[in-house]
Amino acid sequence: MKKVMVLLLGLVLIFMLAACSSNSGTSTSTSENEPGTDNKPQEKANEKEEEITLRIAWWGSQPRHDLTLEVIKMFEDQNSNIKIEPEYASWDDYWQRLAPQAAANQLPDIVQMDLSRISQYAENGQLADLTPFIGNEIDVTNIADTILSGGKINSKLYGFNLGVNAIGFHYNPELLEKIGVDSLPTDWTWDDYVELSQKAADAGIFFDTGMKADVFFNYYLRTQGKSLYGADGKLGYDDDQLFVDFFTMDTNQVLKKATPTPDYLAQLSGLEDDPVVKEEGIGIWQWSNQFVNLQQIAGKPFKMHPMPGPNAKEGLFLKPSMYFSVSENSKHKEAAAKFISFWVNDIEANKIIKGDRGVPGSSVVKDALLSVVSEEQAQIFEYIGWAEQNSSDLGALDPANAGQIIELLDGLAEQMKYGQITPEEAGKTFRSQAESILN
Repeated sequence: MKKVMVLLLGLVLIFMLAACSSNSGTSTSTSENEPGTDNKPQEKANEKEEEITLRIAWWGSQPRHDLTLEVIKMFEDQNSNIKIEPEYASWDDYWQRLAPQAAANQLPDIVQMDLSRISQYAENGQLADLTPFIGNEIDVTNIADTILSGGKINSKLYGFNLGVNAIGFHYNPELLEKIGVDSLPTDWTWDDYVELSQKAADAGIFFDTGMKADVFFNYYLRTQGKSLYGADGKLGYDDDQLFVDFFTMDTNQVLKKATPTPDYLAQLSGLEDDPVVKEEGIGIWQWSNQFVNLQQIAGKPFKMHPMPGPNAKEGLFLKPSMYFSVSENSKHKEAAAKFISFWVNDIEANKIIKGDRGVPGSSVVKDALLSVVSEEQAQIFEYIGWAEQNSSDLGALDPANAGQIIELLDGLAEQMKYGQITPEEAGKTFRSQAESILN
């Protein structure tokens, strides 16, 4: 009997131990599914291995397309789970494609943005605020706040500044000598410009190929203490005589044959046909990042020169060359931000880019490129370095309807050059229609 009791007690103890062991195992299993436990890293690892496809869109010429594709390939090689589908076009075609995509809420994940368009897309809720990614997916350790702020609208970061540009005059020194001028005055004025243009016209060549109306009228206004747009999104000047003065000078350039007619320029198929490339024009007004492309196509040494004054320092500003923005409809914003960080921080990638989209904002990248860039690119770096000390604040970003203002101003500038409307009439028309658009 005692043996039977001992046996029964032994069996009971075995079952109790088994039950305790089972409960302990269940508890451990449950805790592994709770936040902060060991299975979390495994889940994150699985997420990182997720196959992601990003669409990216930009505008530009063939050299820009080629180098961008090369950088994309470099990024894909380092991020095997991310594939990037490129979409690129010329300036006009780019915006024509982007508009219907935006309307359909189907923008590419990463979109190249311009200063004149970013407010429009941001205010329409089509661009994501990049602020949460700064210091996380996007490394800004070596990028100054002044560079970052170039993409801010109402304290939100809707575009990441890819580099800085400054306008100037890019000219062929050999052709300048042919009109009897050894060099351009260091501190030249608009009066000097008019005088030099006449010498070129007398010699049967163009001095320049014209100025983009909105860009250079804005520069002129800034030299007068005004601007094309004010902080309130309205016109930034009240005196229409400023309009008359600038566009009278601009129109007279065509009348005296120092600048080609709009008809002539419309027939050009590209920069390859530009009078400056064909040695029929001395120089071209453009942004600093376009200097290398001009020299490559022309096959001639060119020089960069500051804008005319007086008050050139007040007129000149460092412009965000362009931005990379992330679309609000993107399902992979973190991956898109990671690509932007790679673009602006990776030294090897920037050895390919070489300032095509403006002088890099990263001080480390900029220093690394100085030893590898060409002589032409070094001139851009030098000019931007000079401009940093001889320019004024950018001011407010262009308003959302800036694209319509640009079209209006371009159209009026063309009509003035054809003699279809006087600068006085154009000034009044511009104010009336611009105020209507901006309101």
